[in-house]
Amino acid sequence: MEVFYFIIIIIMGLVISSFLNVCIDRLPRRQSLIRPPSHCDVCSRRLSPGDLVPVFSYLFLKGKCRYCGARIPPRVLIVELITPVIFGLLFWKAGLSINFAIMVFYVCIFLVIFFIDLEHQLILNIMVYPMMFVAFLISSLSPEPSWHNALYSLVGGATAFTIFLIIAWISKGGMGFGDVKMAGMIGLATGMPGVFAALMVAILFGGLVALFLLIFRIKKKKEGIPFGPFLAIGAMTALIWGQEIINWYITILNGY
Repeated sequence: MEVFYFIIIIIMGLVISSFLNVCIDRLPRRQSLIRPPSHCDVCSRRLSPGDLVPVFSYLFLKGKCRYCGARIPPRVLIVELITPVIFGLLFWKAGLSINFAIMVFYVCIFLVIFFIDLEHQLILNIMVYPMMFVAFLISSLSPEPSWHNALYSLVGGATAFTIFLIIAWISKGGMGFGDVKMAGMIGLATGMPGVFAALMVAILFGGLVALFLLIFRIKKKKEGIPFGPFLAIGAMTALIWGQEIINWYITILNGY
């Protein structure tokens, strides 16, 4: 039975990945997510159902539009591949539960933010502000005592927002206010102390990538690196393994 559910979850991930790509394409342009129907951005031809099968259509068409031959961004395939993989990982972690549904919802949001910031260096208010409210609402409606979860959600959000606000102020433009708002949103979603796991992973991973880019001269020192993707990675990691990371860190501290 679990194998059957796992297959269903993977299929669900593939289907949802197509919608995530629509969000990544259209939200930065302030376009409707419903109309017009899926089409080629170059020739404007409406795509047929055969052009919209996740993963397989991209591979069959060799990453090009069937009608005009325009190149389809590789990001489309990447999103279609990693979304079902993450869904499968979440199912393995939480099973069919409310916690699984919440993590799937958050992961979808963070994947969209990840790729939009990576491509456009934008963290959209239309995603961050509503998600702040939704994250607090989810924590308030948790099966555990609502005051406890709501309080820890607020503390997590305030802590992350304050830390990144200080960093943005000290860096004098090195970090945008979009990152500050996103950090607050992540704090509301992960709560306290999960927010520390999210921020620790984001800062560590971001630092390593920045160091790699500088060493191999892929980026110059004065060129900015969008931090939203690293915050998204930190948030997703904390949602899945946050407690394990905190326990591991406490164990290390106790060892000293």
